[in-house]
Amino acid sequence: MPGATHRLVEMRADLLRLSRDAPDLRALDQDFRHLFRSWFNRGFLVSRPVTWDSPASVLEKIIAYEAVHAIQSWDDLRLRLAPADRRCFAFFHPAMPEEPLIFVEVALTSGIPGSIQGLLDDDRAALSAAEADTAVFYSISNCQAGLAGISFGNFLIKQVAADLAAELPGLKTFVTLSPIPGLMRWIGAEGLAHDPADHAGMRALAARYLLHARRPDGTPADPVARFHLGNGAQVHAVHGGADTSPNGLAQSGGAMVNYLYDLAKVTPNHEAYAQRGEIAASQPVRALAAHNETTRAREKTDG
Repeated sequence: MPGATHRLVEMRADLLRLSRDAPDLRALDQDFRHLFRSWFNRGFLVSRPVTWDSPASVLEKIIAYEAVHAIQSWDDLRLRLAPADRRCFAFFHPAMPEEPLIFVEVALTSGIPGSIQGLLDDDRAALSAAEADTAVFYSISNCQAGLAGISFGNFLIKQVAADLAAELPGLKTFVTLSPIPGLMRWIGAEGLAHDPADHAGMRALAARYLLHARRPDGTPADPVARFHLGNGAQVHAVHGGADTSPNGLAQSGGAMVNYLYDLAKVTPNHEAYAQRGEIAASQPVRALAAHNETTRAREKTDG
């Protein structure tokens, strides 16, 4: 039936919501997962740029589905799509041609940024694409609640990085500027002293959390870290005072992290993470985390 695929995706969204209070429904979800992993595999997905000239119906969905840094208005959306140093790409499925499944927003910059405020500043000076040496993936948003657990993000980032590298040979670095959504919860659970105004202190806590905090299954505690490390990225740098929005302060004390996608190392990084749980990280981040661990141990001993 026309539109049936979208209806089934919406049906699973209802199922996931209802199964929270009705565990018996979860068995049905196994059938949905099996079908959707087949129907929405990478071979069927189409990567398309989203521009200011895209259909209004698609642009409205970008505003509605943005889950990391809220888009406040059409003018705000224009600032993310129209300038020469901004890009947006989405995955679509042929059976849902006007419904983005997931999208990533990209900033073309000179150097690696350490603050989302500077990246999204309305008054920033736009850079020509030819001047940029870095592509920054600063927001990745899933659009369909009914496709939760059906992974597209790893394919999209790698596809976009490859496409941008081919389009703009001057791009040498591909990184994210990512939130650390579990940081403040972990700090509270560990009873650690912290001050969001102390950027150096928050950087040290963030480095320690990202490299050492683990779930019972041994994987990193932070969900965004699990996503990017599983894709083969490296923890490249952490920043204090990088997101001073209410949400940024609430979830990570204003800290953010760059995950580096070194296209030559993505595969070995992924294999080391998947097979042995190894986290790829730069030496400065490792040193910062180790120093914080040592300081904390000394404080416990002195106490």
